[in-house]
Amino acid sequence: MIQKTIHKPSFTDWLKTVPDITRRDFLTKVGKTGLLASLGIFGAGCEAVDRGLLDRGLMPIVLVDAQAAGLPKLDMLVHSENPFNGEFAPHLLNDDVTPTERHFVRNNSGVPERAVNKNLHGWRLVIDGEVHKELALSMDDLERFSQVTMEVVLECAGNGRSLFVPKVSGTPWQRGAVACSEWTGVRLRDVLQAAGVKPSAVYTGNYGEDVPNDGSEPFSRGIPIEKAMDEHTLIALKMNGEVLPAAHGFPARLIVPGWIGSAMQKWLNRIWVRDTVHDSEKMSGYSYRVPAYPIAPGDKPPVEDMRIATAWQVKSLITQPQASLEFNTGTPIKVRGHAWAGENRIDKVMVSTDFGLQWQETQLIQPSNRYAWSHWETELTLTNRGYYEIWARASDDTGAAQPFSQPWNPKGYLGNVIHRVPISIVA
Repeated sequence: MIQKTIHKPSFTDWLKTVPDITRRDFLTKVGKTGLLASLGIFGAGCEAVDRGLLDRGLMPIVLVDAQAAGLPKLDMLVHSENPFNGEFAPHLLNDDVTPTERHFVRNNSGVPERAVNKNLHGWRLVIDGEVHKELALSMDDLERFSQVTMEVVLECAGNGRSLFVPKVSGTPWQRGAVACSEWTGVRLRDVLQAAGVKPSAVYTGNYGEDVPNDGSEPFSRGIPIEKAMDEHTLIALKMNGEVLPAAHGFPARLIVPGWIGSAMQKWLNRIWVRDTVHDSEKMSGYSYRVPAYPIAPGDKPPVEDMRIATAWQVKSLITQPQASLEFNTGTPIKVRGHAWAGENRIDKVMVSTDFGLQWQETQLIQPSNRYAWSHWETELTLTNRGYYEIWARASDDTGAAQPFSQPWNPKGYLGNVIHRVPISIVA
C-alpha cells in the first residue's frame, strides 16, 4: 500500500487558537494532582504522573482487567493475564496486513478504563519541555493535522526470548510478538513543529495513561529527537482503518517504524521534549538495553557497557506451512513468509531443507511502503520420506544476515535467529 496523505486546510489559523500551558496552569493543576496523590489515588511524589495529568480534567485513571478490553483474542497464546501479554503462532500471521484480531498484545500494567469506554472527556496530549509553545491538544486538534496512512512492522523487543540459551527472565515470547498492521495518524514531526522545538532538544520522554496504581514509576520510554522528527514517525489514531482498540492504545499511540515496540507508547498523553537522553526506569540499567560488545552466554556485563536498544535487526518468519505437518512424497509444498530489517531493507530470503547445506533463493515481494514487511514465497518438492526442517534466512541491503545461533544478552532482546519449521514426508 502506498503511503497516503490527506491535507486539511486552515492549519495556521487553527494553530493560533491552541492554548499554551501557562506556568499558572501548571502550578494549579500539579497542586490538585498532588492532593489526589496524598489521598492514595496516585503515587505520591511522582512528577511524571503529575505532569502527565495536565489539562486532562484531573479524573483518576482507572485500569481495568484484560477481559474488559476484549482479551484474550481467539487462538491467542497467553503468557500472562495481569499485565496481559499474548501472541499468535506464526501460521496465523500469514496475512500481508495483520488484522487487528491477530495482532499480539504487550502490556506493562492494566488497560485504562478510558480506552475501554472510548471516552475522550478531559483527554489531552501535552507537548512540553524544550519547546517554545507548550501545547495541550484535544483529539479535534490532532485531527486538524495532515493524516498519514502506512503499514508498519511492530515487534516486541523480547520476541524470540524463549529461544535464548541459557534461558533469560521475562515474558517467554516465541516468534509471534510481531505484526504489520496499517496505522493512520499524524506525523509527530508536525506536532513538534507546531510546538516549536528548541535547539536544545535531544530526546523525547513519552508517557501514557497506564499509570500503575501502586505508586511505582509509570512505564515511559523515549526516542532521539532525530527519530521523532522523521517523517515516518506517527502519532497513530487508527489501526486498520478503525479507531484504535483499547488493547492497542486508544485514543493515541506512537508508531516508531523500524524500532522496538517499547518505543511505541500506548495510551499516549504526554511528550516531554528533553535536553538530555530520557532517563526513566525503563531507559536505564539493563531494561531494554543490550551489551555494547559480544558476550559469552550467561555473562552479565557491567551496566555502563549496556546500550539502549533501538532498531530491529534483519529477521524473517515462516508462515506457511504450519509446523509439524505431514506431506506425501513428491507433493509440491508452498512455503511463504515475511521479512523485515529495522532501518534497513530486505535484499533476499533463502530457504534450506537439509540443515543449511544447500540454499535456494525465494521470490521476494517488495513491501507496500517503507517500514512495512516484505513477503517471500517459493515451492518445495521433497521426494524422499523422513523428517525435514524448512529453514529461512533473510539478508538486508547492508549484507547482514540472520545468525544460525542466537547471540546472547541478559534480557533476551532483539532475537533474530533463523526460523526453522519441522515437517514430515510420508510415503
